[in-house]
Amino acid sequence: MDLFVTIFYTLLALAVLISFHEFGHFYVARKCGVKVIRFSIGFGSKLYKWKDKKGTEFVLSALPLGGYVKMVDEREGSVSLEDLPYAFTQKNVWQRMAIVIAGPAANFLLAILIYWVLFMNGVTGIVPVIGSLVPGSIAEIAGIRPGHQITAIDGKQTPTTQKLHTQLINRIGESGKINFTVKFPESPENYNYSGSLNNWMSGSSELNPLESIGIILFSPKVPPIVDVVIPKSPAEKSELKQGDLLLSADGYTLSDWSEWVKYVQLRPSENINLQVKRENTILNKKITPELTISAEGKNIGKVGMSVRVPDWPKNMIKNYSYGPFEALNESIHKTWDISVMILGSIKKMLIGDISLKHLSGPITIGKVAGQSAEYGISAYLGFLALLSISLGIMNLLPVPVLDGGHLMYFIIEAIKGSPLSDKIQLFGFKLGIFLVVGLMSIALYNDILS
Repeated sequence: MDLFVTIFYTLLALAVLISFHEFGHFYVARKCGVKVIRFSIGFGSKLYKWKDKKGTEFVLSALPLGGYVKMVDEREGSVSLEDLPYAFTQKNVWQRMAIVIAGPAANFLLAILIYWVLFMNGVTGIVPVIGSLVPGSIAEIAGIRPGHQITAIDGKQTPTTQKLHTQLINRIGESGKINFTVKFPESPENYNYSGSLNNWMSGSSELNPLESIGIILFSPKVPPIVDVVIPKSPAEKSELKQGDLLLSADGYTLSDWSEWVKYVQLRPSENINLQVKRENTILNKKITPELTISAEGKNIGKVGMSVRVPDWPKNMIKNYSYGPFEALNESIHKTWDISVMILGSIKKMLIGDISLKHLSGPITIGKVAGQSAEYGISAYLGFLALLSISLGIMNLLPVPVLDGGHLMYFIIEAIKGSPLSDKIQLFGFKLGIFLVVGLMSIALYNDILS
């Protein structure tokens, strides 16, 4: 996917998430009788603005990396006597808490809504069957073998590879036993095996729990057979056609599509001598990959054709479809499970069990947004839901300047009967800015190095 399209899907994701978050604050503020001066998506120069009947200015600004809801607030300057009853600071502590919580709550609600739609529409998962094991790995020593289907980790069901991945992430940085429940795909009988963890993946810069534990899941081999040829692409100019089997490139034998993709990407604007089998005829072709920019900003080659994807064995495909109420229940559970996983990862990052190298920023978000969009609307919506949950949790962290920091101040005020002094709140605000800027700097640094 080219850089322009990646940027588009990134900005679209941010616009949706920010809009929902800020609308949560806006809606509850109005319900509590607070006058809202401005509802802004983005910062900087105003691209478009309008006012509603209540005098609130709605703004779309040039820098779409955030947003805000500006209310009448005595902390930000003098307030007219006419507006004083509608000031945020004039509301009781419970109303102020509700307004602050509403933003993150809107993000969780958005995630539930997205998952609800996806579950009703039907979701597909791949059954986690072991293809091979890394010699001497935790999984091999535990006793599980190629061909086993992993049905549970530590007693928690893993019907799909996604569930398996989530359960393994929850064990990162831990020591002790890890329990595998496995079976053969066509057999109902389960077998239990145990492996040993010792600060597993603690501080690791590569977050690949499946590989680290020694499991390589089965996947069907993808032979290099051409499916779709894009018009006016190098592939069309070289007269490649649907059904062509790519035999070799510059004498290098091709047995898998991924080998061909890597070969092309490394040779932008270079001539490649390609040997192709078309029905019963061997053809020699020359193809020159065009230079394009990847989502990571690197120069890569591209020829403009896709592969014929082989079918997975039917017994390895799980299709789930739910009615409205079942789907709602599943979406709530999924949002909760992901929230717990993210909070656990944050905790482990703070105590050093997970390396700070895994803290990601806007560049990584952009990459994933573009990649998910390539896989279709369902994948993109799933990514949007995950990002919405992350935004909700991050904003609830008890860090001054974030919603969670304001909530912490209001909880203290509710307990002691009066707000913290301006001096303490100012100190907290400065500390919060330092922490947020520091984390953003680390995330951006990780993005640039990745």
